[in-house]
Amino acid sequence: MDEIELNDGTADRFLLDAPGLSLVIFHSRTCANCKIAREQLPQMDLAVERLCWIDAGDNGGLVQRYEVFHLPAMFVVRDGVFYGAVAASLQMWDIRRQIALALDSYPATLP
Repeated sequence: MDEIELNDGTADRFLLDAPGLSLVIFHSRTCANCKIAREQLPQMDLAVERLCWIDAGDNGGLVQRYEVFHLPAMFVVRDGVFYGAVAASLQMWDIRRQIALALDSYPATLP
């Protein structure tokens, strides 16, 4: 699975054009749980093509538009379509289940 760093200037265009499933993760350099997510998510067997990392401290526009209230915060985007938040613990089984639930919901445009 690929890992991409996105920011306020690159996220929209990339996510609209990226084929397949993207897991968008907002994180912070000072967040202990974010550090764990940064280490563990790439090692998990998730059905996603890429992990898209967004530093919440440097990208306030995206934080506001995605309504990020806690870190790490994860969202599902497939083929340029927004499927919502992934409210899961940092356990592979929980993330996989929440991604599947998000994909069963109604799609929306990117925030």
